[in-house]
Amino acid sequence: MSSVRFEIKDRIGLIRFDDPQAPVNTMSVAWQHAFGEVLDQISGALGALDGVIVTSAKPRHFFAGADVKSLLSLTPADAGAVFTQVEAIKAMLHRLETLPIPVVAAINGAALGGGFEIALACHQRFCVAEPTVQLGLPEVSLGLLPGGGGLTKLVRLLGLVKALPILTEGTLFTPDEAAALGLVQCVADEATLLDAARDWILSKPQAVQPWHVKGHKIPGGTPSSPGVAAALFVAPAMLRQKTRGCYPAPEAILACAVEGAQVGFDAALRLESRHFATLATGAVAQNLIRLFLERTAAKSSHAKSATRKSFKPRKVGILGAGMMGGGIAYANAVRGIDCVLKDVSLEAAERGKAYSKNVAEKRIKRKRMSEAERDALLGRITPTAQRDDLAGCDLIIEAVFENAALKGQVTAESAGYVGADGVFASNSSTLPITELARSFSDPSRFIGLHFFSPVERMELLEIIRGTETSDETVAKALDYARLIGKLPIVVNDRRGFYTSRTFGTFVMEGATMLAEGVPAPAIERAALMVGMPIGPLAVLDETSLSLSVHVLEETRRAAEAEGHDYAPSEGELLVERMVRDFNRPGRAGGGGFYDYPAGGAKHLWPGLAAHFGKTGMAFEVAHLGERFLYRQALETLRCLQEKVLISGRDANLGSIFGIGFPAWTGGAWRFIEAQGLETFRARCAALAALHGARFAPPDLPADWRIGA
Repeated sequence: MSSVRFEIKDRIGLIRFDDPQAPVNTMSVAWQHAFGEVLDQISGALGALDGVIVTSAKPRHFFAGADVKSLLSLTPADAGAVFTQVEAIKAMLHRLETLPIPVVAAINGAALGGGFEIALACHQRFCVAEPTVQLGLPEVSLGLLPGGGGLTKLVRLLGLVKALPILTEGTLFTPDEAAALGLVQCVADEATLLDAARDWILSKPQAVQPWHVKGHKIPGGTPSSPGVAAALFVAPAMLRQKTRGCYPAPEAILACAVEGAQVGFDAALRLESRHFATLATGAVAQNLIRLFLERTAAKSSHAKSATRKSFKPRKVGILGAGMMGGGIAYANAVRGIDCVLKDVSLEAAERGKAYSKNVAEKRIKRKRMSEAERDALLGRITPTAQRDDLAGCDLIIEAVFENAALKGQVTAESAGYVGADGVFASNSSTLPITELARSFSDPSRFIGLHFFSPVERMELLEIIRGTETSDETVAKALDYARLIGKLPIVVNDRRGFYTSRTFGTFVMEGATMLAEGVPAPAIERAALMVGMPIGPLAVLDETSLSLSVHVLEETRRAAEAEGHDYAPSEGELLVERMVRDFNRPGRAGGGGFYDYPAGGAKHLWPGLAAHFGKTGMAFEVAHLGERFLYRQALETLRCLQEKVLISGRDANLGSIFGIGFPAWTGGAWRFIEAQGLETFRARCAALAALHGARFAPPDLPADWRIGA
């Protein structure tokens, strides 16, 4: 069965994309052959045609773009072949847009990347009136630029000033938003979409693209026009501030757009192909594409069985209505799940519910939610101080303060309210799940569900399997993650699990550098320069230095209970001193590594230099950044060796979406894999010689592999 079908009815040609081998349409090799054959058919039947409609046979999906899996084996040596292939696809799209009859894209679902470039090759774009449909050119998120003409055409449709932010940020649009920009000419109901396209064709419009009209000028002018030149003057610096030089695609987009606006349309398309070929065969795009595929696989991961039904809790109980509990309540209610939000008082529970109201109000302002949807969402959250309101819950999530005794108490008090086939979960970020499960009657139905703050924005959900957690409970946790739209990773139990343990190495390496005498501004800058989203000292302030001290105390107590002493790192001792000697507990407590003046910008506390600075301290910012990357990647390797992590995919997703490891690397395991395990271990050994045993690589058998 062909991936492109064509028929003629009442002098209207209808092209339907329908890949029989995939849930969405992509620019596979099979599609390229099939589409070329259809174009030949159309060219031979022009006398019998008044126009052509391009649409999809797949519900809710028009076209997903390039087959990115085919790019994974590329190397820089393949750039020439990639250029030739991209030019061949453009030649087909050129044949479509230069047909002497009108061509309409009837977009009946998502049209992204190459899919939207197909639509741009049509003379008009009619789209289904469905706000969940996404349109746009998100290639930059994969380390690429739109290589099928999209970049060149968007510049010629919108002008440089409007097009560049869309291209460099990979902005996606709803049909109405695209129509407001002029990228879509008609928004219609699904039932009337094809009829609207036919009516436009029968009105016998002139079938020509604006860039093919003689004398066409780019809106706003060329790069030499005064208004455009002023905007472009600051564009490189603004991009560098965002990318830190770690992501080549945005800078390539800027260069390609500016260069292409100064030459003819055909030359601009060739420039686009050259830039695409360079990016597609580069390491960053390869890493980002792998990450995209791993994320897609994890989002769809669940236990498939002919006998078990998916776990869909009808009612979820949440113990603790602080910021985390309130966020978890929102995550459930926004997905249509009723939940009970319990705290020690009704007033505290009401404050937790107000968190969801605040989030919803912000979405309403951005036109991402209606008032009716907000009211329905809030109606699904029942704040209470009464445990009996938990009766009938299929899932109860404990989200109280990170204290083992307190968590054990609230678990024991609420254990009897979860259904016989239900699940009890702890939102602990560090405390061993196996120990917490002792407070529950059936440890096989107890699991860790580590959400990340703020819950409504953080996609990752770390699922922690305790020693006695059953496979069925893990499967239910994966079902639940999919139900609430979270990205799950599954890890085995150990203090700190994966994300908190590895996150701790990042922030404590920063604190250790400060203890060594490295100036605080250099520490923060080094983290940003390698692609971390925020510096370690700023992160510690936000997460609370006093919480870090509390975790240290818990770790000490656990070590003593096991009969040995815990030796804190230099960084841990410095954080402890910040809290106890200088009363600097973090942002929420009035200040930590930073001061937070009322009405002013935060700035590093001057006392850091006075208490920890050393005159004549020699350092290199690049080396500091390397320490951050290797320290986190090394802890990831240890977690893999100890089987806390059970897959490289979970290591990559957890490191990027949980702790902010730079996405350009593809993740902490990919960072190791790309350079080779032995090369990585050798560099760690060199760092250990310089900075101590925390960098010492683990001993691994010659045939070591993940999960073995």
